[in-house]
Amino acid sequence: MNHIFYLMGKSASGKDTIYEALLSDASLHLSPQIPWTTRPIRAKEKEGVEYHFTDAAGLKALEEAGRVIEQRTYQTKHGPWTYFTVDEGDMGGDLLGIGTLESYLRLRSYYGKERVIPVYVEVDDGIRLGRALKREGKPGNHKYEEMCRRFLADQKDFSEENLRKAGITRRFSNNSDRSECISEIAAYIRSIQEAE
Repeated sequence: MNHIFYLMGKSASGKDTIYEALLSDASLHLSPQIPWTTRPIRAKEKEGVEYHFTDAAGLKALEEAGRVIEQRTYQTKHGPWTYFTVDEGDMGGDLLGIGTLESYLRLRSYYGKERVIPVYVEVDDGIRLGRALKREGKPGNHKYEEMCRRFLADQKDFSEENLRKAGITRRFSNNSDRSECISEIAAYIRSIQEAE
């Protein structure tokens, strides 16, 4: 049975770095689960790598075809941008996804609990806030208001109550040694793959 290993965690928990490390581990045989978006493609992004890019009409066509599994729309200064997951048909192997607790729950509801495996990365809030401040302090960033909004939103979205309701019991600490965290997650994924 093919699985979707779904990586989650609050902002500044190191998800993106862990995601890239897991995908580059050839022994795991993971392919990326590529999300879709209606937002414009950014410099250095490539179609089908970070996202599949479409517009509102493309999203509507996918919805009418019954292929949209879950979606989230955010109101931005450029107008509404929607991020969503599409049923791509046969997985052809194990996938690695990354997203929110809400998107995990919708994928699990669609594909089944035995196929969608949660991988929750946990970081102490003080360490996480320090990392976020350091990141926003780099030239060209300085989006402190957005950083604070995301920090507070994550406190609610990933509350202990929500994690408990979602059945998230296994957690991977990324407080200090990222390589150890990555190794623990890789071993966990291997254990599930080998049990099949």
